Amino acid sequence: MSSGSLYETITEIAKRRGFYWPSFEIYGSVGGFFTYGDVGVKLRRNIEGLWRELFVRRQGFLEIDDPMINPAKVFEASGHLKNFREYSAECSKCGRSFRADNLIEEKTGLENVEAMGGETIKRLLAEHDVRCPVCGGDLKEPVLVLTMFQTQIGAKGGEVGYARPEAAQGMFTNFRRGYLLGRERLPFALAQAGKVQRNEISPRKGLHRLREHTIMELELFFDPQNPSCPWLADVAGERLRLITEEMGEGGAREPVEVAAGEAVGKGYLLTEWQAYFMALSRRFVSALGVPEERQRFRAHLPGERSHYSAQTYDHEVRLDSWGWTEVAGHAYRTDYDLRAHQAGSGQDMSVLRQDGSRFIPHVVEPSFGLERLFYVTLETAYLRREKRNIFGFPRRLAPYDVGVFALVTKDGLPEKAAEVGGMLVDDGFIVASDDSGSIGRRYARQDEIGTPLDVTVDYDTLEKGLVTIRDRDSWSQVSVHVDALCRKLRAYFDGAEFTSLGPLVKKAEA
Repeated sequence: MSSGSLYETITEIAKRRGFYWPSFEIYGSVGGFFTYGDVGVKLRRNIEGLWRELFVRRQGFLEIDDPMINPAKVFEASGHLKNFREYSAECSKCGRSFRADNLIEEKTGLENVEAMGGETIKRLLAEHDVRCPVCGGDLKEPVLVLTMFQTQIGAKGGEVGYARPEAAQGMFTNFRRGYLLGRERLPFALAQAGKVQRNEISPRKGLHRLREHTIMELELFFDPQNPSCPWLADVAGERLRLITEEMGEGGAREPVEVAAGEAVGKGYLLTEWQAYFMALSRRFVSALGVPEERQRFRAHLPGERSHYSAQTYDHEVRLDSWGWTEVAGHAYRTDYDLRAHQAGSGQDMSVLRQDGSRFIPHVVEPSFGLERLFYVTLETAYLRREKRNIFGFPRRLAPYDVGVFALVTKDGLPEKAAEVGGMLVDDGFIVASDDSGSIGRRYARQDEIGTPLDVTVDYDTLEKGLVTIRDRDSWSQVSVHVDALCRKLRAYFDGAEFTSLGPLVKKAEA
C-alpha cells in the first residue's frame, strides 16, 4: 500500500466509523476544520488522559483553563504580532494562496525550508519554477502574513483581540497567581490543554495542519541558579535519538543516541528539565504504539527557532504517509516570556531567593499537538488482515473497552446481552453494543474501531452462565463464567495476557 493510499484508507475509515470528518459538510466544508465523532472523541480523551497522567498528575503540577480570546496587548508583549508570520505565495491566475516553504518542500524534497529565511525562499521558488499546485499558474513574490485570527472584544467593536495560537501565554500571564497557589516554591509548573486557532495560509495533510486544534502544554518554572530536575534519575536510562543543531547544520540525517541522564553533560541539551520532559515524551509516544526506531528529536536551526527560544527540539515520528512529522516541541524559553510580560504589563514577575536576591524564573516547555498525535495513533495502529481493517490500539487507548453481543437476536439472548452489558457499564467499562447483521460482521465492525475484546452471549450463557470473550488481535476466543467477567476484564486491562482469562474455545475465525 502506497503512503498516499494509506492516508486515504485511514481517512475513509475515519469518516465511515466516526473517528472524524470535515466540518460543515452540508455547506461544502471549509479547509482546516474537522469534527470528531463518538469513537474519535473517546480516543482523543484517552490520549489526553495519558498525557495528563505522565506529565501532570504524577508530579503534582497545577492546571489552568484560560480564555481563547486574548487582548492584543498580550501578543504585543509576547512578540507574536511581530513574529507569528509565514511567507504566503499567491497564484496570479486563480488567486489561491499557499505557504511558500511547503510548496518548495513538495517540489524539491528539501526539509525545513522555513528556517532558510525569506530571501532563500524567494530564490528557491524562482530557481525551481514552483507553480500553483491547483491551476499551474505563476506565483507572485511571497509576502509575510500574520497567521492569527483577529477579532473585536466588545459588541460595538471595542478592544482588538486575537484567538490564541498557543496555550502558553495563559500560563505566563497567570504566573503570579500560579506561584501563590504553588506555595511560592520553585520549581513548579502550570499545565493547560485546550483549543487554539491559527489562520493557516493553506491547511494540508488532514489533521497535520489545522486552523483549529487542541494543544497540550506545560510551562515549568525554575531558578536558573538551581536548574537540577529532582525526577531526572527516574528516566535517566531512557534512550534519546537526537539530531543536534550542529548535526542539522551539517546535513546529518542519522541521529546520535544518548541516555537522558547523560544528554546535558554531553552538551546536547541545555537543561536537565529538557532531558526529563523529552524522556517522558518518548515514553508517551511509545505508549501510543510508535516504535522507538520511528522516533527522533531534531533541534531547530538558529533561523528556525522561535523568538523566545534558546534551544528547541521537535519530537518527530516517521509516518508512512508523510515521513518525519513533528508531534511535540521541547523549548527552553529562558526568562523571555515573563520578562516580556513584566515590561508589557508593568507587573513584577520576579521572585525572591532565600538569600534575598530577586530573579525572574526560567522556563522549559513541552508542547504537544493532540490532533497530530491522534493521527499518529491511527496510522501506527492500522493493519490489514484477511481483507479486514483493524486498529490495534494499545488496550487502554481504545475508544471502547469491550463490545457485548447476542449470538442471535432471539430466544432471550438480546435481553441477556443487555443485562451483561449493563453489568459491565456499572463496573466502569466503556461498552459497545451492536445487534445488526451476523456476529462475524459485528466482530469486523469492532475490529475497525479498535475495540480490544468482544463478549458474546449465546445459549451456554442461558444454560451454564458462560460467555465467550474474543480477542481483537489474535481472533482467539476463551470461555469465562459471567460471574467472573468483570474481574477477568479488569485483569486484562491491568496487563494480563488474553490467554490467561479462561480456557481456549476457538483459536481464530475467518
